[in-house]
Amino acid sequence: MGGVLATIGTPSVPPQPRGKSPGWPAGKARLRKINYPTVKKTTNKPKKEQPKSA
Repeated sequence: MGGVLATIGTPSVPPQPRGKSPGWPAGKARLRKINYPTVKKTTNKPKKEQPKSA
């Protein structure tokens, strides 16, 4: 079976080398990311039950 597959080949193409990515463009100013203040949520206090009037 291996000889048949070697003769037929594969329908896919082998991967192509693409080289190194360019990275950050030269001469472009880099900006720091914006740090937003941390939002802290408080716990909800249980509501007081109102006395029932008769």
